[in-house]
Amino acid sequence: MVIIDPPQKTLDLLREALNVKSTSPEDDESSEVLAYVASLGSSLAKSQDFESTAWIEALAPYLSVLPNFSSHGPSGENGEDQDEKMEEEKKSGPQDGDSTSPATTTTHNSAEMVIEKFRALTEKATMGDDESDGEEEQDDGELLTNIRFSLAYGGKILLHQTKLRLRRGHRYALVGQNGAGKTTLMNAINNGKLEGWPFHLRTYYVDSGSNVDPVYEAKNVFQELVSSTKKEPEKCRSMLETLKFTPPMMDGTIGELSGGWQMKLRLAQAVLVDADILLLDEPTNHLDHGTVTWLTEYLKGLTDTTVICVSHDTPFLEHICTDVIHYEHRSAWGPHRKLVLYKGHMSEFVQKQPQAKHYFELSTTDLKFVFPDPGRLEGVRTSTQKFLEMENVEYKYPGASKPTITDVNLKMSLSSRVIIIGANGAGKTTLVKMIVGETQPSNLGACKLYIHHNLRVAYVSQHAFFHVEQHMENSPASYIQWRFKDGYDKEKIQSEAFKISEEEQKAIDEFQLEGIWSRRLRAGNLEYEVKKRNVKEKDNKYYTKDELLAMGFHGLLKQADEKIASKEAGLDIRPVTITEIQKHLDDFGLAQEFGTYGKIRGLSGGQKVKLVLAAAMWNCPHLLVLDEPTNYLDREALGALSSALNEWGGSVLMISHSKEFYSSVCKEEWHLIDGKLIIQGASTERKMKAVAKKKVYAKEEEGDVVLEKAGGNMNADGDKYKDATTNFWGKTVSKKEARNYTKAKKKGDVVTMRQILQIPAGKIMPGYEELGDGK
Repeated sequence: MVIIDPPQKTLDLLREALNVKSTSPEDDESSEVLAYVASLGSSLAKSQDFESTAWIEALAPYLSVLPNFSSHGPSGENGEDQDEKMEEEKKSGPQDGDSTSPATTTTHNSAEMVIEKFRALTEKATMGDDESDGEEEQDDGELLTNIRFSLAYGGKILLHQTKLRLRRGHRYALVGQNGAGKTTLMNAINNGKLEGWPFHLRTYYVDSGSNVDPVYEAKNVFQELVSSTKKEPEKCRSMLETLKFTPPMMDGTIGELSGGWQMKLRLAQAVLVDADILLLDEPTNHLDHGTVTWLTEYLKGLTDTTVICVSHDTPFLEHICTDVIHYEHRSAWGPHRKLVLYKGHMSEFVQKQPQAKHYFELSTTDLKFVFPDPGRLEGVRTSTQKFLEMENVEYKYPGASKPTITDVNLKMSLSSRVIIIGANGAGKTTLVKMIVGETQPSNLGACKLYIHHNLRVAYVSQHAFFHVEQHMENSPASYIQWRFKDGYDKEKIQSEAFKISEEEQKAIDEFQLEGIWSRRLRAGNLEYEVKKRNVKEKDNKYYTKDELLAMGFHGLLKQADEKIASKEAGLDIRPVTITEIQKHLDDFGLAQEFGTYGKIRGLSGGQKVKLVLAAAMWNCPHLLVLDEPTNYLDREALGALSSALNEWGGSVLMISHSKEFYSSVCKEEWHLIDGKLIIQGASTERKMKAVAKKKVYAKEEEGDVVLEKAGGNMNADGDKYKDATTNFWGKTVSKKEARNYTKAKKKGDVVTMRQILQIPAGKIMPGYEELGDGK
C-alpha cells in the first residue's frame, strides 16, 4: 500500500529514468520508495532548484536502497552491464586505501546516474528548453562552457537557474531590455564570478566608456597599451597606426582623447591580448563609420576567439553575430528571466520572436517620454527667430599650433533640429561646448557671438554619467532634489565652466562686491544690480555687462545669468519634493521602483541616461544638446526619445553616428570637415510652444489630509504657516519678499519668516501666532 501520492507525471519521469515501465510489477516497499523519491523531486522542481548536487544529496540515500541498485544495479537495458561490472570489481578486490566495497561504489554511481537523468527530465518538463530555441545544435566549435547559474545584483534576481553554453569561434549578440542585467552578466563572466565557470579561459572586457576614471585618463596612451597588453612596443605602435593614431596622440594622455579615440584605444587593447572570450559592451559608442567598418571586419575574421557583444546598434549586430542570446521571460519560469539561445543573425531571431521587431524599427509600444514645454524667451515671438548666432568664430586649444575649428557661421532658433556630423576628433564636441557657453572663441572681439541672455540649455554630454556617479548611494529622486533644491542647477554652478577663479575672487573682494541682485534690459544693453558690502540696498547701483566683464567678473556673471534664467523657468517656486520629482521621472520611463526606492548604483546604463535626461529637462530648457544619445538606450527607449523630440517645442542639437536615429529628428546637417563647418538642409518651421504659461503646482497633501480621506480623524487642515501678504506694520510685502518668505516657509525657517514680516523681538503678530515671539 502506497501512502504518499506524488504527481503522476513526476513518477512517470522517475520510472523513465530507471527504465521501468509504469505497468511493471513492483512490491509495496519499492513503490513506496519510488513515490517518496518522486515527491522529493517534485518539491525541488517547484522551488526551481535543479542543481545536480542538491538532487543527489536529497534522493541518493532513498534510491540506493531499491533492489535494483542494492543487488544488480538499475534494471532494464543496463542491468546486465552493471552485473558484469560488479563481478569484475569483486574479482579485482578493493584498491589500496579504499575502504569502500566495490558493490557499494557501483551502487552509489548507478544511483547518481539515474538521479541525474531524472533531474534533467524533470527540468525539461518543468522549465521547457531554456538554453536554445529548439534547433539541433551543430558541433561546429569547441564547447567552452556549459554551465547553469543564477545571477543577482543587490537584492534583485536578474537570472535564475539559467544555462550558458558557448562555443569557440562563435559571435553572440547579448540582447535584452535596459536594466535586464547585460553589463552585470559580462562583468561576472570577466571576473569569473559565475558558478561553474572554467577558470582556464582567458577573458577580456571592453567597457562602454561611461565611467570617467581620472587616474586612468592621466596615463600615457602608448605606455598604457604596452603595459596592459604585455606586447612588444613595435607591435603596439603598429596597432595604433592601423587605427590612425598620430604620434602626438600616442605621446599624450588618455584624457586628451575624444570619446571615439578612447574607444579605439580600448579596442586596440582587446585585439592585442588574444583572449579566449572577448566581451564587448557597446563597442561602437563614439566611433565614426570607418572605424565601425574596421571593427566589423576584424570580428568576422576571428576563428579561435568567442565574442559576446552588447550593442544598441542593430545593423552592427546583424553583420557580426552568428548567434543571439536573449534575456527571456516565460510564464512557466515564474517571475525570473533566463537566457535563451537562438541560432543565426538578428534578423532570423526577430522572425522567431516577432515581438522583438523593435530591434529593426525605431518605434515604441508602451514606453513614452514626455518633455516639458520650454517657457517664454524674452523678445522671441516666433519659432524661427534666432536665439543664437555665430559669425567668423574659431577655437584653438591652448598650446595647439592651429585652430580645431575656424570660420564658423551659424544660427539657431526654436525650430532648429540639427545633427553635427564629422570624423572622430573633427571638433564636434568643441563646437558644442562653445554653443552651451562652456568655452569662448579664441578670436573673441574679431568675431560675432550672440547667445540670448535667458536661454536655458540642457546639455547631456558624453561623460554625463560622471556627475551622476558622484551620488551612487543616493536615489535618483534624491539626486535631483540635491541638484535643484536652491532654485537653480547647483551641479552646473559648481562645474568648471562656471567656477570663479582666484584672480576673479580677488577682484570681487577688492570691489567690495556682495552680490548681483537683479538684471534688467535698458536700450538693448543688459544692466546688473550690484550690492556692495556695507552699503544699503537702496543705494545699489546698476552696471552694464561690458563694465562688469572689464572688471574681471566673468564667472560671477555666468552664475548670475544661470540663476536668473532658472528663476524665469519657475524653479524658485517649483516644489522639490520626492513626489513631484517622481512624477517628472515617470515622464522619462524611470519607475518609482528605481526612481524613489532604488539607488543610482543599481541603475543600468540605459536607466542612467533616462535619469540624466530627466535631470537636464527639470529647468524646462529651450535648447537640448545630446552628445551620442544612442549609446546606452535600448531600441524601444530610442523610439520613445525620437517621438518625444519631435513633439517637443524646443530646439535640438545632437552628435550621433546613428543615421537611423538622427534622421528621424534632424533635417539640418552641420558637417565638420578639416575644421570648416558646412551646412546642408534646413530645419522646418514648427509651432511656437515657448510661450508664457502660469505655472500651477498641485499642493502636496500632508499626512493628516491623507488620513482624513482614508476615514481617519484630524484636528487641523492646511499649511502650518500662512502665506505672507502684509508685514507687522501693515505694509504690503514686495514680490521679492513674498518669494523669499515662501522659500523660508518650505524649510520651516521661522527666523527668516519673522525678519521678512518685520516682527519685533518679543512680539507676536496677529494671525501668525505659529511664528512665536522670537525668544
